[in-house]
Amino acid sequence: MLAEQSQGNLLIVDDNVANISVLFDFLTLYGFDIKVAEDGVEALRIMEDTELAVEQKPELILLDILMNNMNGFETCRRLKMNPETKDIPVIFMTSLADTDSKIKGFELGAVDYVTKPFSQDEVLARIRTHLTLRRLRKKLERQNEELDAFSRTVAHDLKNPLGALTGLTDDLLENDPSNLNERQLKNIDYIRQSTKKMSDIVSALLLLAGVSKTKVTLTPLAMGEIVEQVKERLKLNIEKTQAELFLPEIWPVAYGYAPWVEEVWTNYLSNAIKYGGMPPKLYLGAKLETHYVRFWVRDNGEGLSEASKSRLFTPFTRLNRSIERKQEGTGLGLSIVRAIVEKLGGQVGVESEEGQGSLFYFTLPVP
Repeated sequence: MLAEQSQGNLLIVDDNVANISVLFDFLTLYGFDIKVAEDGVEALRIMEDTELAVEQKPELILLDILMNNMNGFETCRRLKMNPETKDIPVIFMTSLADTDSKIKGFELGAVDYVTKPFSQDEVLARIRTHLTLRRLRKKLERQNEELDAFSRTVAHDLKNPLGALTGLTDDLLENDPSNLNERQLKNIDYIRQSTKKMSDIVSALLLLAGVSKTKVTLTPLAMGEIVEQVKERLKLNIEKTQAELFLPEIWPVAYGYAPWVEEVWTNYLSNAIKYGGMPPKLYLGAKLETHYVRFWVRDNGEGLSEASKSRLFTPFTRLNRSIERKQEGTGLGLSIVRAIVEKLGGQVGVESEEGQGSLFYFTLPVP
């Protein structure tokens, strides 16, 4: 059944007039608005035309490979390098049927590869499939942006009342609490602890949202200085638990963003202090590999089961620990670690056996 309204905007790039004519007539019949370019240079000009209205921009490109002036591979490469056009689906339509050409096309970012001579119905089906996928992805991106904006707004709006609650409870407990009975004091202390926990969750959510949206420049890290700053942040916990930290004499140089890497170490070390032995003994280390540096902290705690390891780095996950060592947290710490490290081009992980302690690691790129 032919369409009565526009099914989308397509760009056909081919230097063979006969091929263009066949595709143009067929796809126009099915309701597509078609633009035509006879080589890669003209295709790039059309795609980069700033005067073209948004609703007229091609949503998908049918691209030949063997063309004069600029071949299809080079055209695709340049399209994928441009932030404005890199997400436009490219379907190669060519007489090159060898495996190497197909692999190269996909490596350059094409979503599909059709060899000539082609079936018109097959081409139509592939176009519709990739247009549908693109539109669904764009819709999901918009919904994610709306959800992200909503969560950040809510988090910011919660900051002030939570701060006020903390100040009021501190004032009640510090200024002449003799007028309060034991039950009232207990309730106020519970309110203070709950308010602090909510404030920690809000701060964690804001950090998590910030990581996903913020663009940072990677620079060489002075890892020794970063770890010392983390030790200062955790000074009270270290002294309270009598934790011992063992650090390497030299840290390999990796690339990253220092404020975020400080958050990674803070999460790893605070968890190691919570769940390490009594007292905790924490061994920090680093190893230079070919393309990255692997950093880690190893504790002397009770270790993790396979089931527990599979749930790590998931938002709002808190693992079951022994009653004596049960600790409360936001359940966001390790998910923040993963978001940060992956944004910086690295990976996170854990090595652990029950009764043998745990080793949490992350990697960062080298120069």
